Amino acid sequence: MRRVAFVTIGQSPRSDVLPDIIEQTQTQFEVTERGALDGLTDNAIANLAPQPGEERLVTRLRDGREVLLGKPAIDRRLHTILAELDQAGFDLLVLLCTGHFTPFHLRTPFIEPQHTVDHFVQGLAYGAERIGIVLPNAAQIDEFHGIPGLATKAAGASPYLVGNETALQQAGASLADTDIIVMHCIGYTEAMRKVVKQAANRPVLVSRLLVAHAIDIVLA
Repeated sequence: MRRVAFVTIGQSPRSDVLPDIIEQTQTQFEVTERGALDGLTDNAIANLAPQPGEERLVTRLRDGREVLLGKPAIDRRLHTILAELDQAGFDLLVLLCTGHFTPFHLRTPFIEPQHTVDHFVQGLAYGAERIGIVLPNAAQIDEFHGIPGLATKAAGASPYLVGNETALQQAGASLADTDIIVMHCIGYTEAMRKVVKQAANRPVLVSRLLVAHAIDIVLA
């Protein structure tokens, strides 16, 4: 059986993400999970919070808590983890985050969701005037790099906070004047997609579903 390693910027296992991805894939594979925050204490994780001027990342701890991280520290930890996994004989490596990172130089086939999602949307939204983007933290709106060649409008709503339906509804309503909406975080679920779609009355994509399709393409 094929072997696939999934790497989260939070803590593994990602019981809120992997079951959905596996359910959507047609290919059978053996799963290994690693997390950039695995084995760290709460104090150590707190020390990875964004420093002034750093871009932010939002993720989930093993116990379900949301945590805000500085991108440079996580970037370094991801490079170390992926370099190790690249030597372990996996058929595919999958990053469970749609953030921009410095280039990974790997020999193993690798799915980088930021590129997967953005390039899919570029093809699907050809001719669209504006793309709606839902991000997990409103502070990330000014940091969002955009999708090459497309005008975007962003809103924030966390996928990890309890009782987030109101925030999702507000995000969807604020993006009702866009052509298509992308929920640009691996943490967003199908149920969350439906909330945003109902509020916006626009087509809505979730990143994890696009990643699942990419896995099938690579392993077919």
